[in-house]
Amino acid sequence: MIFYVTSILVILIGIYAVLVKKNLIKIVIGLSIVDSGVNLLLISIGYVKHGTAPIFSRPDLTAAQMVDPVPQALVLTAIVIGLGVTAVALALVIRLYDHHKTMDINKIRKLKW
Repeated sequence: MIFYVTSILVILIGIYAVLVKKNLIKIVIGLSIVDSGVNLLLISIGYVKHGTAPIFSRPDLTAAQMVDPVPQALVLTAIVIGLGVTAVALALVIRLYDHHKTMDINKIRKLKW
């Protein structure tokens, strides 16, 4: 239960950073925090207390006593995708800063075509 609460709290902190902050770097960091919270939530869903690895070498173990490997595989994939999205977002922030000489989202929004 504590893992669910912690992951929801981390997601809410990231959403707060995305919605309230005006600096583009802080917004990208907020998106990364949301990504980490979602990954923590997915790992928490697959957690089994006192569970073991899903290796069927011991006949006394049942499927209910083993940790589900699917959320772990999904989170590994999500970590790689999140890293790529963060890198592209930071590259976009660098290009915006080079072009507009500011990282304030309000000032960039005021610049119309």
